[in-house]
Amino acid sequence: MTETLTRVAPAVLGLEARLVLRGALMDERLAEAAVAFEVNTAHIAGADPIPEITAPLRLTPTPAPCPYNTTLAALLYRARVRIETDGWCRDAIRDEQGARCPIGAIRVEATSRDQADDACVLLLAVIQQDFAGATIPSWNAAQTSAAPVLRYLDRAAQHAHHHNL
Repeated sequence: MTETLTRVAPAVLGLEARLVLRGALMDERLAEAAVAFEVNTAHIAGADPIPEITAPLRLTPTPAPCPYNTTLAALLYRARVRIETDGWCRDAIRDEQGARCPIGAIRVEATSRDQADDACVLLLAVIQQDFAGATIPSWNAAQTSAAPVLRYLDRAAQHAHHHNL
């Protein structure tokens, strides 16, 4: 009895069949890795195989501390921060949303009427260095954004600081 052996050509697998086989192989490897992770972390108290992902805490920005130690400079700095925080308006001391003009911001931050008057006089002097004859309300009404107002409050605060006011 002689047996004849016939060779069978290997089957050619299509793309879909190869992907299914590769997917099964990867599933097996992932299952082994999960078991290995659990074994390796079993001695760690409170180890969670899948850590909980939480959203980061929302941080609210806080204003920088006042860089000035003189009374008028600190007042002008606080007025600047007030406009940054509450908003800027041009045709009123304060609008319905709480935004303020430079005079309104100075008044609300001042501890006395005299202190507010002194700060306004100083701000006016700084403004009139570049805009002769302007008043604070007329200059403020000509601005198109809060940026120049904040810049001139900074200049006035620096002037007060350098002159120890």
